[in-house]
Amino acid sequence: MVVRRPPGRRAQILAVAADRFHRSGYHQVSMTEVAAGVGITAPALYRHFRGKPELLDRAVRLGLDALADALRAAGTTGEVGAALAAVAVGHRPLGTLVQRDARLLPPARRAALRRELRADVALMTAVLRAERPGLAAPDAELLCWSALSVCAGLSYQSAAPQPRRAEALLRELVAAVLAVPLDGAAAAGPAAAPPAGPAAAPPAGPPTEARPQARREELLAAAVRLFHQRGFDNVSTDQLGAAVGISGPSVYRHFDSKAHLLAASLVRSRERLWHEVDGAIAAADGPGAALAAGLGAYVGFALRNGDYLGAMLSETERLAPPDRRAAVDFRRDFLRTWVVLLRQVRPEYDAATARIRVHALFALVNDGVRNRPHSARPDLGDCLLRLGRAVLGVS
Repeated sequence: MVVRRPPGRRAQILAVAADRFHRSGYHQVSMTEVAAGVGITAPALYRHFRGKPELLDRAVRLGLDALADALRAAGTTGEVGAALAAVAVGHRPLGTLVQRDARLLPPARRAALRRELRADVALMTAVLRAERPGLAAPDAELLCWSALSVCAGLSYQSAAPQPRRAEALLRELVAAVLAVPLDGAAAAGPAAAPPAGPAAAPPAGPPTEARPQARREELLAAAVRLFHQRGFDNVSTDQLGAAVGISGPSVYRHFDSKAHLLAASLVRSRERLWHEVDGAIAAADGPGAALAAGLGAYVGFALRNGDYLGAMLSETERLAPPDRRAAVDFRRDFLRTWVVLLRQVRPEYDAATARIRVHALFALVNDGVRNRPHSARPDLGDCLLRLGRAVLGVS
């Protein structure tokens, strides 16, 4: 007797896998869990997919194919916004999968993914420059990458928003981003330069002369950088030690384990983030000034600490449960601060609208400081401030 697989089973598996990866992180999800979500056994799941890497690859590809198809049919910036918004709502895990989990794919597949995204941006850029012919190509590309980030921000909401409202708002945000003027941003003045802050580390002395506390700080900084660039599992204690001029085993004089070092590095970075941004908000006079000061502080921090933002995004799920809960609680509190402040400035926004806008802002800035070649722009700080104000809907 021939056993026929139910129609659409592969699509059902991919939907469940994408949702599980999105909510818990790739490393925290087993094939057994995915199989249970579909209502089949793990051996049955392996008849469809060889393993978790293929599941992740296919889930990402499914979303990117939908994005490419939608953009190929777009002939105006309004249609580009509608395409991006529809995919962001219909494939909500995609932003998280691309920005956090796709780095775990084999190198060849990561390279292919990047090419696909660049092709999507090229389609968007051609449409945008047709409507704004005076826009320089690098500026148009930055706006289009920013529009992608704004829509990907929806992926980081813990609760699914109402689809029609979310889609309408994302179309509005994409239109606002694609309309931002970037000409003259480099000459905009002090806002174009990242503000100085405590995250700037002093020059390190000779490795053999460093005090224990200084060595610990060097290890924290090196860990954030290496974990972001290579991923927690791909960084050894020997590499961590070499980054600060000591042997691998010497790392254990300062931290009990690599996991402890990851947790400590993320704690230190988020303490700095909170100190800089909350301090700027608290020192301002009135909600409007506080929001502007907070935006400037966040952009300045991001420009100087892109590795931390990347590690926070990609490695939080690698933390032990208590540390992971602390990181998630911080994100929630940080988001709540911004949502409350934005609603004080724009009281017509309800909580759902404010959350989508704030998530869009964070995604826009976090991607902007890490997305080459645009991350090397000397005027990037001012560009991000302009884009951030457009996303928040403030002048």
